Amino acid sequence: MKIKPTITVADNGNLQIHIPMLIRRMRGRKTVIAPQALDGEITGAQEPVQSAVLQALGRAFSWADILESGQIKSISELARTLDVDGSYVARILKLTTLAPDIVEALINGEEPNGLSLAKLTQTFPEDWAEQRRQFGFATD
Repeated sequence: MKIKPTITVADNGNLQIHIPMLIRRMRGRKTVIAPQALDGEITGAQEPVQSAVLQALGRAFSWADILESGQIKSISELARTLDVDGSYVARILKLTTLAPDIVEALINGEEPNGLSLAKLTQTFPEDWAEQRRQFGFATD
């Protein structure tokens, strides 16, 4: 028996929304899984986006903005401010050099199977066409 989401109106006129969900650990992170929409099964629901990749991309572009604005002068100063290793900051910042279409695909959860944050933070070429080939986005 599947429990469906419900919406009820309280005596004071407020809406009460009950959404049954499961919280599962996936790759060490908690993921919320909603079993049904109000009108039935969630059709065409996308696979969960890799939150670690999205978080790293967010950090990369945020940290790049901080460095480019001059708020913080160097990667080592940024690492000290964040209380993390400088090599980690440098690896994450390298994500800002990914081809724009690769970044867009990652944000949309359309990355090739097997592409992980670990692979994205390894050394990769600056040439966007080479990046597409290395990470499995090549269309030729």
